Amino acid sequence: MPAAITTLRSTLATTLTNAGVWSVFSFPPPTLLANSVVITPGDPYIVPSNNDEISVNPLANFKVLITKPALDNQGNLAGMEDYILAVVTKLAAATYQMNISSISAPAMIAAASGDLLVSEITVSILTSWS
Repeated sequence: MPAAITTLRSTLATTLTNAGVWSVFSFPPPTLLANSVVITPGDPYIVPSNNDEISVNPLANFKVLITKPALDNQGNLAGMEDYILAVVTKLAAATYQMNISSISAPAMIAAASGDLLVSEITVSILTSWS
């Protein structure tokens, strides 16, 4: 049975938990931290499967943002690739139906916590209205 929309972000966060390796946020944190996995709604967020029936399960789209500190390009790129593989492995082990549609190229951003290397995984999960 698909997970309900109301609990899906926390369900996804639980799936991606990796204590001692990265912090997981099921919402955008006030300050983006290094070594984090942040789950945010995608765009479009919810895609109904038809126009007038709620009995057909919709898709919920999410962005899974992975962050690493921007120390040196070679070391952190390898670390980002390790994180991407670990996140994809955890998603593949999930018990709900999903599709990973894209993984962005790592990019540098200036955050309040310092310069970060970030990559984004786009995930669509079959969900239910209740």
